[in-house]
Amino acid sequence: MGPKRELKFALESFWDKKSSAEDLEKVAADLRTSIWKQMAGAGIKYIPSNTFSYYDQVLDTTAMLGAVPPRYGWNGGEIGFDVYFSMARGNASVPAMEMTKWFDTNYHFIVPELGPDVHFSYASHKAVTEYKEAKALGVDTVPVLVGPVSYLLLSKPAKGVEKTFSLLSLLGKILPVYKEVISELKAAGASWIQFDEPTLVMDLDSHKLQAFTDAYSELESTLSGLNVLIETYFADVPAEAFKTLASLKGVTAYGFDLVRGTKTLDLIKSEFPKGKYLFAGVVDGRNIWANDLAASLSTLHELEGIVGKDKLVVSTSCSLLHTAVDLINETKLDKEIKSWLAFAAQKIVEVNALAKALAGEKDEAFFSANAAAQASRKSSPRVTNEAVQKAAAALRGSDHRRATNVSARLDAQQKKLNLPILPTTTIGSFPQTIELRRVRREYKAKKISEDDYIKAIKEEINKVVKLQEELDIDVLVHGEPERNDMVEYFGEQLSGFAFTVNGWVQSYGSRCVKPPIIYGDVSRPNPMTVFWSSTAQSMTARPMKGMLTGPVTILNWSFVRNDQPRFETCYQIALAIKDEVEDLEKAGINVIQIDEAALREGLPLRKSEQAFYLDWAVHSFRITNCGVQDTTQIHTHMCYSNFNDIIHSIIDMDADVITIENSRSDEKLLSVFREGVKYGAGIGPGVYDIHSPRIPSTEEIADRINKMLAVLEKNILWVNPDCGLKTRKYSEVKPALNNMVAAAKLLRTQLASAK
Repeated sequence: MGPKRELKFALESFWDKKSSAEDLEKVAADLRTSIWKQMAGAGIKYIPSNTFSYYDQVLDTTAMLGAVPPRYGWNGGEIGFDVYFSMARGNASVPAMEMTKWFDTNYHFIVPELGPDVHFSYASHKAVTEYKEAKALGVDTVPVLVGPVSYLLLSKPAKGVEKTFSLLSLLGKILPVYKEVISELKAAGASWIQFDEPTLVMDLDSHKLQAFTDAYSELESTLSGLNVLIETYFADVPAEAFKTLASLKGVTAYGFDLVRGTKTLDLIKSEFPKGKYLFAGVVDGRNIWANDLAASLSTLHELEGIVGKDKLVVSTSCSLLHTAVDLINETKLDKEIKSWLAFAAQKIVEVNALAKALAGEKDEAFFSANAAAQASRKSSPRVTNEAVQKAAAALRGSDHRRATNVSARLDAQQKKLNLPILPTTTIGSFPQTIELRRVRREYKAKKISEDDYIKAIKEEINKVVKLQEELDIDVLVHGEPERNDMVEYFGEQLSGFAFTVNGWVQSYGSRCVKPPIIYGDVSRPNPMTVFWSSTAQSMTARPMKGMLTGPVTILNWSFVRNDQPRFETCYQIALAIKDEVEDLEKAGINVIQIDEAALREGLPLRKSEQAFYLDWAVHSFRITNCGVQDTTQIHTHMCYSNFNDIIHSIIDMDADVITIENSRSDEKLLSVFREGVKYGAGIGPGVYDIHSPRIPSTEEIADRINKMLAVLEKNILWVNPDCGLKTRKYSEVKPALNNMVAAAKLLRTQLASAK
């Protein structure tokens, strides 16, 4: 994205037809150049290429393989921006491909749609072009490709293809394209190549593990003469997968995440293949804490004894895509807290410092400054709040539930709220206009007074309320004009959080987030949303939702302290949100939405660790609302993930209403109800995709609702978009919501006449 989100602005300008493809390509080339030169300047030996992306690296692989779904009208040749961005974002006539989370991160990828009839062909030469581009600058890089097996395991059967279709059966069809790419890279002078095979950290059966053996046996002769690195990350590699990995043909090197994959160390000690390189991921690529250099060096010395000095490479635990770019751009950050941090630019310096120390050229001053920062963080009084620690510790082992079951609560709520069948609502945010962003920016910079700021925000809320009343939406939202981000906004009002100015991290496409940094114990000094929610409620007789972000999402979308278990931090946040929920109820807000968009995202990749996570994550949510009256309706929202495997945990959250992404994932959420899962609470599977500029028709939305009515009771079904409307324009939002309400009314009429 660049240190100041240069790519984001170039992409959005191009999409809005304000700049040309050449303008976009120039920004991209400048970014690549600066990163390669920065790494070379920091002393990094193995510099990756083909890690830049206009959208995401899986979509780049889909383009490389020519696996374009027929609806995009691609007729062969090199895939250009038109087809590429249509697959990612949809266009006026066709919807986008499905988007989902990249493992357990907040990064998203576009899911390949594959079937037996897909004709694969070498259709994007990006990997080779970027390798040559770096070489022309005097930088010899390691081209990175998403490995063939992980690519297939991350795909889904295309529409109309049996869900049971074996995606791995396509391996023989995609490997010829990989061979072409490898041959071109060799011809261009590449001496190393990296295949990312992160699915190796998952619980894979023997059939899936066999696919790795088959793939790399088939590629062996093409890879001959190259050093081949297989990279894994985000978790431990299971013992069986480790054995498979160690026996792959033609592979020279293995990369492991030794931050999250601490048990992998034991496997390396007992069975690392002789004569191979080990890329040891000791610097955390997913968090912003400075590395404990002394501890890492000790681990590296131990590994050196196993693999040998000349075969040990110091590395980050994963791509630095998941951390902020450069600490140098943080001029407002508290000095002490800043000394505890390392962003991507600092992490490559740490990698080099560790490598030099291993080679006997230890920078004593750098190491002692690091040791002093580690000690200051451990002893700082700003990190610990005993009262908070005590309150969170008391939550363990107890069960927090509302006293009455959900069906009795829904009856009590209906008497109070008097909603029609198929009630309509939105998820929370409304478009953030340029004018609105200017008001917030000027208030932050103290260019306008607090009175002027409040007046402007009230006017915006009033506009949003009036619009929803005109559209005849049943349960309203205030549009969140005062909020910069659904996590940062709350973090700014909680203790134990620090904030950056430019700590941006890519989420999907051009969308970036600025995760807060949780450095200490969390508490809520004052109410955070009560003023705005009650102001909005005073503007209408319809129910107004109080909008909160849930504790698990605040946790998963922040850079979290790594000096205590994550669940302890989550319980602290849950107690702070509980105070807010109860204050909203006292202020007369009868519907409160506590978003847990990131609940599924935090699910550990290994099945053996999932039950423990779900237990404390669901418990944290229940803590927030266990004290409210039956008549207060608690909503939650989840987006862009596969929920079918955790549906029982979602039911256990015991929310009154859940709104959930559904339209971009081919409504696969509904299959869980077709398979007989009984759901008695309110549910609103999203009826249209807000991450695309496309406006769905009334008929299309009505069709989606009918599909839901086939598997869900009409008295529990809600009608709502997939997600918040913050990133859309009013010119898209008004007609889409108008069609949504029209579809709900149409079906109400049909249901009434069918009685």
